[in-house]
Amino acid sequence: PQQTGTLLYKFTRGSWASVEKSANGSEIPNRSYTFGGNGDTVKINIANWADVSSNSTAAPNVTILSNNFPMPQFGDRKRKIWIYLPPGYEDNTASYPVLYMHDGQNLFDQYTSFAGEWKVDETMNELSASKNLDLIVVGIDNGGSLRIEEYTPWENKTYGGGDAEKYTEFIVKTLKPYIDSAFHTKPEKKHTCIMGSSLGGLVSHFAALQYPDIFGKAGVFSPSFWFSDTCYQFAKDHANIQGQKMYFLAGDSESSGMVPDLEKMIKSMKETGYDSVGIQKKIVPGGKHNEQLW
Repeated sequence: PQQTGTLLYKFTRGSWASVEKSANGSEIPNRSYTFGGNGDTVKINIANWADVSSNSTAAPNVTILSNNFPMPQFGDRKRKIWIYLPPGYEDNTASYPVLYMHDGQNLFDQYTSFAGEWKVDETMNELSASKNLDLIVVGIDNGGSLRIEEYTPWENKTYGGGDAEKYTEFIVKTLKPYIDSAFHTKPEKKHTCIMGSSLGGLVSHFAALQYPDIFGKAGVFSPSFWFSDTCYQFAKDHANIQGQKMYFLAGDSESSGMVPDLEKMIKSMKETGYDSVGIQKKIVPGGKHNEQLW
């Protein structure tokens, strides 16, 4: 009998650093092809490549720390790391708090973003000028097809996943020690934050509860608590934490379960003993599951 099925795929010229892009340089969704064993010919038009031309919107104080930063927790896997340094960093010896963020492609640069950038660099430069708020931001690219695997602590029967423990260990035991040795940082937990959205919100929540002595703050945006109900039991087992702050953000026009799931998690954390003073929540009217909200 003929085999049929659907393939999800993208083209690269050898690695994710040279993956295909849209005409304006933004990320494109996976291509899809349903095959039926008939030897079909598929004609593909590739509009752009990640490493060919750049219309970067990143501020001058954003640089690529490495295109191939080692992730020993995953064998020979490597990852692109961005770093934002506050204005005046090079001119003084002051030490700064550090914010670790997922989905690095979407943080600073419209060119590399999936559906628009967060404008972290423009926002931080503005806060530096208006509020004297200066910190280092480390952006960790997602691994494309590996994103679900790395950002989920538990397996989902439909989507797989479950390797967030290795991913968070990479941040805590490999990336953070390097950042603290190479830059002027305040390494203590009260000066260390982790932040992300969607699956990145899920893994930020997990990392903060898994490593409360490392992360004193967490930004949990539109978290994918739907991925596994195990997240609530994990919170009950780990959320008896004092001296940590967690900021939850969601829109009321995301999925029907987003706000109820978020409320359920907050309730579970408080019942477990998490200091309620450390929890802040914002529900944005009309907010949708996208970069514009985050």
